Amino acid sequence: MSIAVAVSPGAVRVPLARRRVAALAERVLRAEGARHALVSVSFVSTRAIAALNARHLGRRGPTDVIAFGFAPAGRGAPVVGDIYIAPEVARANARRHGVGVREELARLVVHGTLHVMGRDHPEGETRTTSPMWRRQERLLRTWLRSAR
Repeated sequence: MSIAVAVSPGAVRVPLARRRVAALAERVLRAEGARHALVSVSFVSTRAIAALNARHLGRRGPTDVIAFGFAPAGRGAPVVGDIYIAPEVARANARRHGVGVREELARLVVHGTLHVMGRDHPEGETRTTSPMWRRQERLLRTWLRSAR
């Protein structure tokens, strides 16, 4: 079994240690059954994520996380993907939802990793009621308990 997660803080302030980000993404990959994976997690500016959002998703403005899975996420297939997270957007979301910024960043790592694995939250269904969101929150709670 070979799982590698590379983390790049870029030129933005990230209040979550690189090793914790990598360990969390690896934990999600294993929990979801990945046997072989190569995933990168990059923290980017609000401007950079807005550009990615426009270029690849056709949406205006910044978002908190964007993930791209490059290899088919089938049984036994290697998982390859990139996750981009905007810490400034995460900070605003954390304040709005009354959670700490580290928790929100961890949530986005889990969320992006699930997207790389091929999970999605269907359009028309609210993001927080989808099966993917419920799985994300279970994985996040487990990690938060173990990280204490």
